[in-house]
Amino acid sequence: MITIRQTRPEEISKLMPIFEQAKRIMRKSGNMKQWTGGYPNEELVRRDIENGHSYVCLDDAQEIIGTFSFIPGKDPTYTRIYEGAWIDDVQPYATIHRLASTEASHGVAAACLDWCYRQIPNLRADTHRDNSILQHILTKHGFTYCGIIYLMNGDERLAFQKCNMPKEQHTNV
Repeated sequence: MITIRQTRPEEISKLMPIFEQAKRIMRKSGNMKQWTGGYPNEELVRRDIENGHSYVCLDDAQEIIGTFSFIPGKDPTYTRIYEGAWIDDVQPYATIHRLASTEASHGVAAACLDWCYRQIPNLRADTHRDNSILQHILTKHGFTYCGIIYLMNGDERLAFQKCNMPKEQHTNV
């Protein structure tokens, strides 16, 4: 069973290789453009930890097999959405960023998404158009594609949301 807890500052050296493994997973699946140019870098990960937004996923042996950022509150890159709409743009939400796991682990994304939804049942996430793996995982776990957002650097991302609003009330489904 996978357990989740906040990342400790001294664990940053264990997270960086996990991000590298996640990049290899992406490249093998044809996603060549996401997480390039040294992203995510150690400074960003350290800031996530300092802000209390970084979490680790632990296996039964208490080894770190995954990581993610869980950030409650408004995300500035989600202010405008194109070619769609958020399911719920009123209730407070949290955003999942930088989800990564080791190449040998299984179930990390599911554990992360379930844990996050238990914390705040209004979640948003985004991913690169070429990240078919994460798109599949998000959809499988009840997320709905909502449209396109643009990162601060101008890069396009596909935006998803999962909230406790009944499906019949979704405006964009």
